[in-house]
Amino acid sequence: MKKVILFTVAICIAGFSRAQTNMLSTNPVAEQVVLGNYNPATYQPATVIDKAADISQGIMTNVSPDSLKSYLEMLQTFETRHTASDTVSATRGIGAARRWIYSKLEQFSARNENRLIASYLQFDQQICSVNQHRNVFAVLPGSDVTDNSVMIIEAHFDTRCAGDCDTACLAQGMEDNGSGTALVMELARVMSKYSFKHTLVFILTTSEEQGLNGARAFAQYCKQKGIKIKGVFNNDVVGGIICGQTASPPGCMGAGTIDSTNLRIFSGGNFDSPHKQLARFIKLEYKEMLRPIVNIPMTINIMTPLDRTGRGGDHIPFYDENYTSIRFCSANEHGDGGGGNPNYSDRQHTSDDILGVDTDNDQVIDSFFVDFNYLGRMSVINGNAMAMAAIGPKTPTFEMSMDPLGFTAYITSEKQYGKYRVAVRSTTQDWDSVYTITGDYGYIHVGAIGPRYVSVASVDAEGVESLFSGEKIARVGVNDPAYEQQPVELMQNHPNPFDGETIISVLANEKMKDADAYISIADIAGKEIKRLKITLNPGMNEVSYEHGYNVAGTFIYTLVVNGRKLQSRRMVFTN
Repeated sequence: MKKVILFTVAICIAGFSRAQTNMLSTNPVAEQVVLGNYNPATYQPATVIDKAADISQGIMTNVSPDSLKSYLEMLQTFETRHTASDTVSATRGIGAARRWIYSKLEQFSARNENRLIASYLQFDQQICSVNQHRNVFAVLPGSDVTDNSVMIIEAHFDTRCAGDCDTACLAQGMEDNGSGTALVMELARVMSKYSFKHTLVFILTTSEEQGLNGARAFAQYCKQKGIKIKGVFNNDVVGGIICGQTASPPGCMGAGTIDSTNLRIFSGGNFDSPHKQLARFIKLEYKEMLRPIVNIPMTINIMTPLDRTGRGGDHIPFYDENYTSIRFCSANEHGDGGGGNPNYSDRQHTSDDILGVDTDNDQVIDSFFVDFNYLGRMSVINGNAMAMAAIGPKTPTFEMSMDPLGFTAYITSEKQYGKYRVAVRSTTQDWDSVYTITGDYGYIHVGAIGPRYVSVASVDAEGVESLFSGEKIARVGVNDPAYEQQPVELMQNHPNPFDGETIISVLANEKMKDADAYISIADIAGKEIKRLKITLNPGMNEVSYEHGYNVAGTFIYTLVVNGRKLQSRRMVFTN
């Protein structure tokens, strides 16, 4: 994981050029598939397995901790996968690593009627004095080209030590990011036996550690070619369960603590963004399809910020290009990358990011830093959600009418399914409730005055829901005169408290459209510490406040409109 200060500001480091040029797929067939220019019958298997229950059960059964371990054992043999390391050697460096990954993808394809099409995405960019680089990817063609949007699952396979351009150090990078690399490879192996409506893209990117360059190249390639993306799942540091002395906030609880049952999903935008909606969809698919039957339940935490404080991952270039994207990350990280700290002693971004240690001197690793069972559970959660998004129906649109105790949702497009899900939130990151309605409208009883955020999904004959629509505000109790007379309302921040960032929302009507407004943040003594400009468009408006890690205490935030203090609330930080 690259440590960055501002995600959207050009990186100015000696030996780097920002722009990627001459981007091309080395396999023209792979490019035509992601463009939707192919005959699906060409890639239809002899036995079609496309039912949701079969795919979900198959992913859960066939993802193997032993396979994940075997990939990592091979990846460590290359000694370094630094972006600018050796490309000629058959045994050391990034060239040997990417050729091996490519060969494995071809092996997976050969076992599944050659349906998985491997390629490199080659691009030119000066990175540590090397001018040309390659991502590795493979595409599994979808069965329906009427909607040729693709699902992407990715991880970066490059590694690093402290120095950006240090190609000599041992940099096995087992947690960062051998774990994500193994996960993507395993899902390519397992999922290539099934059939999906949408094309799946499995991609391993290079030069994440020097500025997210490989992912940016692929995102720009997709944008230039007009490739439609339904969603991007990035996996970065997804196999470790031990907390280091340091961890980028919002991080783990302290050095040596273990967490093998939690994971984090980071995503950009405000709390009603499509990225947050994708995170909620992933959590819903796990909650309803897998959690009731797994041996070890996992807790999925939907995080507020785009990524950890001061850090960045390969979902960000897709976010920057307005593609819906999220990032999976383990609950615990062994370090924060160092950032030049001379006392840094954690494994991340060092030669100590290895698979494990030999504690009894028998020349066999017996104490592992990557937990293969945890990584397997991560893989299943990824695969299940990706599969359901790739086979599910089309997302509908809707309208609403409100009354003092609830609202009625009316489906206005994709009315052919006959069954729909209605997701409702208050001010939480996750949905409070998800209802199922039969027919193209349904009444939802809320029973309490206040705004609710509502979205809908179609449900097909197998019970698979689509991705959810964008949210609309149901102003429950809108007929109450007290609320009709209130032109603006400052909402409680959320989460409160939780991680290193919080969202402050303001509900406004037409009267506030041209108002000059800001949020004033003050400590408990009344000293102002921050002003956040906010535009009061009709509906819900929000700003993000990053309070920083280890800044505990109670703070007051106030809505100031046209120079007048209108409303105040308290927020509490405890991390």
